[in-house]
Amino acid sequence: MDALVLLGSFMVLILIGMPVAYSLGLAALIGAVWIELPLDAVMIQIASGVNKFSLLAIPFFVLAGAIMAEGGMSRRLVAFASVLVGFVRGGLSLVNILASTFFGAISGSSVADTASIGSVMIPEMVKKGYPRDFSTALTVSGSIQATLIPPSHNAVIYSMAAGGSISVAALFMAGVLPGLLLGLTLAIYCLYIARKRNFPKGHAIPLKQALRICADALWGLMTMVIILGGILSGVFTATESASIAVLWAFFVTMFIYRDYKWNDLPKLLHRTVKTVSIVMILIGFAAAFGYIMTLMQIPLKVTALLTSMTDNRYLILLAINFMLLVLGTLMDMAALILILTPILLPVVMAVGVDPVHFGMIMIVNLGIGLITPPVGTVLFVGSAVGKLPIEKVVRALMPFFALLVVVLGIVTYVPALSLWLPRLVGV
Repeated sequence: MDALVLLGSFMVLILIGMPVAYSLGLAALIGAVWIELPLDAVMIQIASGVNKFSLLAIPFFVLAGAIMAEGGMSRRLVAFASVLVGFVRGGLSLVNILASTFFGAISGSSVADTASIGSVMIPEMVKKGYPRDFSTALTVSGSIQATLIPPSHNAVIYSMAAGGSISVAALFMAGVLPGLLLGLTLAIYCLYIARKRNFPKGHAIPLKQALRICADALWGLMTMVIILGGILSGVFTATESASIAVLWAFFVTMFIYRDYKWNDLPKLLHRTVKTVSIVMILIGFAAAFGYIMTLMQIPLKVTALLTSMTDNRYLILLAINFMLLVLGTLMDMAALILILTPILLPVVMAVGVDPVHFGMIMIVNLGIGLITPPVGTVLFVGSAVGKLPIEKVVRALMPFFALLVVVLGIVTYVPALSLWLPRLVGV
């Protein structure tokens, strides 16, 4: 009955159109009243939920990504990717994927990736003869790399939702190979489609111009070197690397590239604060919601239920994948990580799944949800940037959905893909 009151009130609030964050907070209050818990305890959990040093990484990474996104970095990354792969048949589609890989390693945001890379690549691909729906679907699909490749905001949120027991650095390293696998899978598909549809072949960029483009992009690419190099060398933590990344992004944008106006900075900071405040409200209320779930022993009951049905980890992971794919179409990624991690992590750990590995499974799953209707935020952004109705983008996305599910299966059932790199570097 406890679970019905807590989860039922949450679902009712969602169905009547209340934002997810406030639904979590109100459901936590209703649950507290039901079990006769003093409301002061709920308020304490909300405050302690956001009173964590590691969460400072989120606003810093968001700000660094915003500065680089609006400061001309996306255009330079596209040019750099063109030097590397733009000369083959269908080269612009490969440029799109590779630019998303680079930009994802700087911004950590699929929405920023789609908006920045899409605004450059989609018009250029259409101009060169690529179908607009294909160009938009490719941009949207490629942006999921940003949820995996460090610095992923969602990895930080997952670490926090798991109680802070999982290293953010380990999650960052775990996301590298799955992210690259996703990009490689899309690239192979694009090469196949390019031959089948006879997409235009690009041209090689002259050496002198290529060197100039590479040198120009190198300043921005140093951001990911600073983030990963600093963490792996032990010079600074993941949170500290985020603040260093902001300083570097600001220096490169304002003093090297100089494409951004000083009087536009207050607007950028205002947008960043709005984004971060929404995330922090969500985290605080989710902490209270998770606390009430723990008092009601909901995670223990779910673990007992699933393990009583089967102790086969592959079947349990299959069921969890199916559930996450469905829920990912209905709710935002960050909210689902915060809600479901305390429930599902004990289940998978009971059957021997590494928590770092499970983090990658969850992020890939919910990343697919970002491009799936009815509430896929990245899908909406891609539709707006590509100037196409949602329906056309979704139709063009169908083969990409199949590829992403294949990647999800590999990430799920090949743990070494996620765990080899963290163990290699010792994080």
